[in-house]
Amino acid sequence: MPLWVVAPTPTALYGVVLLMAAIAYYILQCTILAAPGGNPVLAEAIGDDWKGKISPILYIAAIPLSYVSPWIANGLYVLVALIWLVPDRRIEKAVGAAPVSDGGG
Repeated sequence: MPLWVVAPTPTALYGVVLLMAAIAYYILQCTILAAPGGNPVLAEAIGDDWKGKISPILYIAAIPLSYVSPWIANGLYVLVALIWLVPDRRIEKAVGAAPVSDGGG
């Protein structure tokens, strides 16, 4: 079998692994934002988090698509990786503009 041939089941399972990582990211984000005292600056910086919402949607679409065309599914996986490769400066700007607390009372 040539190297460039991709199989649907491993491609779908890879999508499941990526989906689980996206769910873990969402749980971590919610846990950080729900910490005692909250973090309104971080919550505002995250905003609607379009990257965090579009990633699982693309993974969910790619998993069944891997049985139609593994190449399309792999293309969606690469697309998500490229989306996350572009830095998001919102958190840096919000945290940099927020007053620094020394932790004292």
